[in-house]
Amino acid sequence: MADPSQSGDDALRVSVLSEALPYIQRFAGRRIVIKYGGAAMVHAGLRDAVFRDLALLACVGVQPVVVHGGGPEINQWLKRLEIPAEFRDGLRVTDADTMDVVEMVLVGRVNKQIVNGLNQLGARAVGLSGSDGRLVEARPWGEGSHGLVGDVARVNPDLLEPLLKQGYLPVISSVAATPDGQSHNINADTVAGELAAAMEAEKLILLTDTPGILEDKDDPASLIRKLKLPEARQLIQDGIVAGGMTPKTECCIRALAQGVAAAHIIDGRVPHALLLEVFTDAGIGTMVMGRS
Repeated sequence: MADPSQSGDDALRVSVLSEALPYIQRFAGRRIVIKYGGAAMVHAGLRDAVFRDLALLACVGVQPVVVHGGGPEINQWLKRLEIPAEFRDGLRVTDADTMDVVEMVLVGRVNKQIVNGLNQLGARAVGLSGSDGRLVEARPWGEGSHGLVGDVARVNPDLLEPLLKQGYLPVISSVAATPDGQSHNINADTVAGELAAAMEAEKLILLTDTPGILEDKDDPASLIRKLKLPEARQLIQDGIVAGGMTPKTECCIRALAQGVAAAHIIDGRVPHALLLEVFTDAGIGTMVMGRS
């Protein structure tokens, strides 16, 4: 005799797949740029869920592109090497020794961990940095006031086109060089936003450690699920979006202003947050829409 609870579980799975079908059809062949970071990089269970989500997106015909940082692991290696970590204005002050560690950790270690994890699930992930093929050209941030901290001068996504057409999943670390060849550490949100704009991506998704944009920063129940671009700007002006959420929201605004259809700020602490946001009616975080 069949187990009734098992039958209920199967029915739920079928219902979820049925709800996902129109979204799978809509986004097949479309580019989605995902900034991967926060708790979802640190905790093994969340990390595995993100990898499965990305592999599934690629399997059903979506073209995901992953951009990542790796602050916690950089801090661990700086501590091991007895290099002091200094932050100013929310940015890591990056001297030459620190930059060596940043490049080693992001390009040589974290990037390959993500690539290997995705490939174990059958994805065809390939690791890159912003320096490869001049994918991202850096310029010093704040006229060099924070050392080798960079901003995005321009993006040349030509390198990604043949990879995506052949079914590869690019994984990009947020390190890039200036025209004179000096590597710089760039905020991964910024790289993801500018890359999404240059690629004319359907979506930009930022995985964070918050539920999304909140009307009351202390009340998760005040999550704003949908916003139009002018409304997002107004929330910043009114001070409702403040602190660490401001640069993330501004990143979304810049991407939308350059043609990205929608930007999402979602909670990477929720298992399978990517699939919940992309393939369900309710979603899970905040979606900012750039087109009417």
